[in-house]
Amino acid sequence: MIKSISYWAFENGMAGTHSIEDALAEAKEAGFEGLELAIGTEGVLHTAMTENECREIRKKIDESGLIVQTTATGISWGLSPTSNDPETRRESIELHKAALQITAWLGCEAMLMVPGVVKSPISTDIIPYDMAVERCCEAVKELLIIAEKVNVDICLENVWNGLFYSPIEFANFIDSFASDRCGIYLDVGNLLGYQQHPPHWITYLGSRIKRVHIKDFTDNFNWTGAYSFCDIGAGQVPWQETIQALKKIGYNKTIVAEMMPWDQSLIARTSVAVDKILSDEPDQE
Repeated sequence: MIKSISYWAFENGMAGTHSIEDALAEAKEAGFEGLELAIGTEGVLHTAMTENECREIRKKIDESGLIVQTTATGISWGLSPTSNDPETRRESIELHKAALQITAWLGCEAMLMVPGVVKSPISTDIIPYDMAVERCCEAVKELLIIAEKVNVDICLENVWNGLFYSPIEFANFIDSFASDRCGIYLDVGNLLGYQQHPPHWITYLGSRIKRVHIKDFTDNFNWTGAYSFCDIGAGQVPWQETIQALKKIGYNKTIVAEMMPWDQSLIARTSVAVDKILSDEPDQE
C-alpha cells in the first residue's frame, strides 16, 4: 500500500489555500510516499482551472517524486446532488463533471465524491431516503459518462450523510452500474461513527473498494461543530485486523491519512502512526 496524506491535513488545506508545492515538500519531508489533492470551487485547485494550469501542477508533482494518484472533493456538502432544489442538483453535477476533468488533466486515476445527503451534522439538508438514493443514482449515471471518457474512477465515500450505512446496500448500489469506473472510497474511521466494524466492510465489499482513507475515532461522540476524531492509533479502529483485511482482498493502492484539524505536529506524528499500522508487527500496548 502507498502511504499517503490528504491535502486537507495541511495548514489552510480545508480552505484550499495551502500551496501545492509546499504540501508536496512537507509530505515528502515527513516520510509520505504520496499526496491526495483536493478540488474545490475556489482556492489553489478549483473547478474552473484550465488544462494548462493542471499540466503545470503535474510537472511540479513529477519533480517532487511523490505519488499523486487521487483527488478528493467536498462539493456535495454545500451543493448536494440529492438536494430538493433541482438547480442545486444540476450545479452539483456540473461541478463534479469539471472536477473529473481536472482530475484527468492532473494525471490522476480516481476522484472521491460525497454521494449526497439524507441528514448530516454538517449539512442543513434533510432528504427522504428513497429520494436521496434515486437522485444519487441519476447523478452517478451522468457522471460516469464523463468518467469513462477521461479514464477516472468515481469513488463514492461512506460519510456521515445518513446514506449507505450498510455494506450490503452500498455494494448493491455500486453493482447497479454497468461500469468498472464506479467504486467505493472506504473511510475506515467514518465507519466507527455509526457503530460498524471496518474489517467486516472490507471483506464484504472486496474489489469494489477502489481507494482508502484512514483516521481514528473514539466512542465519545458528541458533535459540537468541530472534528472529534483522534490521532491514528489513539482510537478504537482495530488497525491490525483492518490492514490484514485490506491485504487479503489484494488492496495495494494509496492509503490516505485524512487528518483534521491541522496543528504544527500533525503531519509528522501521522507519518509515524501510519508506519506503525502498516507494519506486520502486532500492537505491543
